[in-house]
Amino acid sequence: MEKDFILILDFGSQYSHLIARRIRDLGVYTLLYHYNDISISYLISKKPKGIILSGGPFSVYKKNSPLISKDIFHINIPIFGVCYGMQLISFLFGGEIKKSKYKEYGKSYLIIDHPNNSLFNGIPNKSIVWMSHFDEVKNVPKEFEIIGHTSSCHIAAFSHTNKNIYAVQFHPEVKNTEYGISMLKNFVFHICKCDSNWKLNNFVQKKINDIKKRVNKKKVVLGFSGGVDSFVTAYIIHKAIGDSLYCIFVDTGLLLKNEKEKVSFLCKKMHFNIKIIDAKNRFLSKLVGIVDPEMKRKVIGEEFIYVFQEESKKIKNVEFLAQGTIYSDVIESSVFSKNLINSSIKSHHNVGGLPKSLMKLKLIEPLKELFKDEVRKIGEKLGLPKEILYRHPFPGPGLSIRIIGEINEKKIFLLKEAEDILLQELKKHNIYKCVNQAFIILLPVRSVGIKGDKRTYEYAAILRVINTEDFMTATFSHLSYDFLEKVSIRITNEVDGINRIAYDITSKPPSTIEWE
Repeated sequence: MEKDFILILDFGSQYSHLIARRIRDLGVYTLLYHYNDISISYLISKKPKGIILSGGPFSVYKKNSPLISKDIFHINIPIFGVCYGMQLISFLFGGEIKKSKYKEYGKSYLIIDHPNNSLFNGIPNKSIVWMSHFDEVKNVPKEFEIIGHTSSCHIAAFSHTNKNIYAVQFHPEVKNTEYGISMLKNFVFHICKCDSNWKLNNFVQKKINDIKKRVNKKKVVLGFSGGVDSFVTAYIIHKAIGDSLYCIFVDTGLLLKNEKEKVSFLCKKMHFNIKIIDAKNRFLSKLVGIVDPEMKRKVIGEEFIYVFQEESKKIKNVEFLAQGTIYSDVIESSVFSKNLINSSIKSHHNVGGLPKSLMKLKLIEPLKELFKDEVRKIGEKLGLPKEILYRHPFPGPGLSIRIIGEINEKKIFLLKEAEDILLQELKKHNIYKCVNQAFIILLPVRSVGIKGDKRTYEYAAILRVINTEDFMTATFSHLSYDFLEKVSIRITNEVDGINRIAYDITSKPPSTIEWE
């Protein structure tokens, strides 16, 4: 554990992870815990320099809303409440919280009432903040004072008069809040007195040393996907133990066009010990007649495990199983069922669900503490090829969840060809690196069209291109009509079986990035 770190208690906000990322960017290690998964005694034992109470989608005055013990305010650790976190602090100290007369979603102007307050050090008296609330604090509790307001929110920020307890109704972690990073800096460095000692270079070398010591000349097997997470995972482990790492790449038949060949070439370039398994027929036979997306995931996941087990057994004396799990996988795959928050968004992540035979192997997850952008930064520092670092994510179940409805070889072929055209055009127009993910969804819908003066009845497809910082929230990419037209013309002209393309302009939330 790093000497100085900030602990975030998550109450279900879509922005909780952003707080952690912003503070890590400042050079201070940050951990995110579900509010109900950590006791006061455990929290004290962790020795955080500061605690942040996140936002959340609840009304604190309603029955069964998430609460914490008031003892947290007596352990002499600075506390910063954000949105729901602010309302929670007020509620626990006896303040009044009610539904807002004027709900605020989006841009607002914060007026600072106490410019000398430590939280607002160096921040102008008027600045843009990002609001997202339907409740608000009506009266501050005793021993607290109002330190900021907006035109429609009388108490937009408050602080304790004697203790290091601060709270704001807006979100300082989002880029839309003009001086949000400055506020986080003030809390982390001036109030919590943290040192900037979280460096990715140190992290990598520590992981290499830890793996070398732990594995101690034994063998490690890695289920290799070909994405940046698995490449960085393999690179770090390979640096530690060399050819004692065995990578297994399973071709499910649901990969992008020429993916198997590309992975083989790149692994040889990186000197990885890799075995490529052609299991296309096995997977497609298991998927016949299956329409439900969760069932697709389950079938693919189980069959992958069977194939992986079979191949792992052929390697003698394997004691460790490596996975390219990253921090957002852990967050999104966890189920906070008690209060139905942060419910499992992705059931296809590689965390959990291992069969007993693989559970006998000791787990190695070197990237488990990192967000996607941190993994890429590590990849850059390690000198990984750009075609690995900047390639877009690809889902674990492959093209199966981009084919809505039943899967067959014809649909897979159509989708592979369409996605290949999209990627060609993105790279040709220098757009590929400017967006974070781009793909095609094949719909179970046929539409009437005309090709060569003949009437056609072919599949409709959706183009999905998004921009995101961390894949936990995303916006659709504002591509030019000219580019969209070129992609549409090429796909409908060159892919015999698709005659209509539509563009998805939905953000996450309310949608997810993939369709299934």
